[in-house]
Amino acid sequence: MKSNKAMGKQNEIKVFEDKQVRSLWDAEQEKWYISIIDVISVLTNQNNYQGARNYWKVLKHRLLKEGNKTVTNCNQLKMEAPDGKMRLTDVADTEQLFRLIQSIPSPKAEPFKLWLAQVASERLDEMQDPELSIDRALEQYMQLGYSENWINQRLKSIEIRKELTDEWGKRGLKEGVQFATLTDIITKAWSDKTTKEYKILKGLKKENLRDNMTNTELILNMLAEASTKDISAATNPKDFEESKKVAKQGGNVAKVARKELEAKTGKKVVTSLNAKTALQLNEGDKKKKKRK
Repeated sequence: MKSNKAMGKQNEIKVFEDKQVRSLWDAEQEKWYISIIDVISVLTNQNNYQGARNYWKVLKHRLLKEGNKTVTNCNQLKMEAPDGKMRLTDVADTEQLFRLIQSIPSPKAEPFKLWLAQVASERLDEMQDPELSIDRALEQYMQLGYSENWINQRLKSIEIRKELTDEWGKRGLKEGVQFATLTDIITKAWSDKTTKEYKILKGLKKENLRDNMTNTELILNMLAEASTKDISAATNPKDFEESKKVAKQGGNVAKVARKELEAKTGKKVVTSLNAKTALQLNEGDKKKKKRK
């Protein structure tokens, strides 16, 4: 069994026909590991996480009895569960998934195989040309129904986040707990909520918080992260403890902006509005305009 730390991992969420598929890129082996439960959810058209888990439990037992090596060779890796915690889940690489799909009767089997092959090839293309990853993200957000303005903000936030994590890397800080702790400090400083509290407010579980922020929330979060990066570059924090102080300072820059905006508008910036609700509201507005 492989651990995420040993793999040089990169967790991502892929989307197939509006369904999220948790994926993890192994930089050393240059291959994807994908959540088997999420694949089963897609192929069996189950929206219930527990239902997909039960289906996999029964299928795995049957395949093990048949001596199917696809099951015996699959790994367990940590991915974000519906409760927001990182938990071990069964994963398979694309080759194993192609064999596993044959055991699941589904009209979506062939379209999913094509999608799977595309995902695998796209990642290799992106390694040669990083700009392609931005194009893929743009296309994916458009398919989910986000506005062009929001997408532009989101892509910019990805760029700023990368600059910040690169800065942390230069300071010898480590991905995982340290990056998560610093992110939490920044979020708490500017929004008055921890990342967990923020997600609870928006009714999120395994969904990405930034993907569910409004334009204004995204802008302030970007200001907080960009400020943290600039302060860090200017003050050269020597260790994790000093970087925590810098993270709070960066977050406070955005907090000042938030407070001033709220005073001018009389409205709270941090709200329960999430992507699903926002998209439903947008669709409702479009229908009203058509009726007029």
